[in-house]
Amino acid sequence: MRKKPFRLTPYQVQFLLVVGFTTVGYALYLRYLGIELSTVGLACDAGLQTLICKARAVSTVLFKNSVFGIVALVVATLNLMRPSIVLLTVGIIAAGLGIVLYNVVLSGLAIGLLILGFARPAPATA
Repeated sequence: MRKKPFRLTPYQVQFLLVVGFTTVGYALYLRYLGIELSTVGLACDAGLQTLICKARAVSTVLFKNSVFGIVALVVATLNLMRPSIVLLTVGIIAAGLGIVLYNVVLSGLAIGLLILGFARPAPATA
């Protein structure tokens, strides 16, 4: 039985674009308006219980432990071995968050592996 190569449909590409832009947009919002903005940091450290403070606390713990980069690297490796749209989506989310939220090295390597997942041999010519 011959295995079909992994190819995305146009709808899957559009879905991945929306997911990628949304993830990076939220990560930029969280980084520049939640983590690095001093007034928000002071308010959250003083005990303010808002959604941005909870997101700030969770993301700070996650990027200090390199969770975004490690998850992106593991998922990209799995996607390289057995490509699927689910793994590609999770990998794009984790890598997008990792690139913006200070896990650049591992997330950059994961993006390279995600791109390498599309490499396949050319079809045989007659």
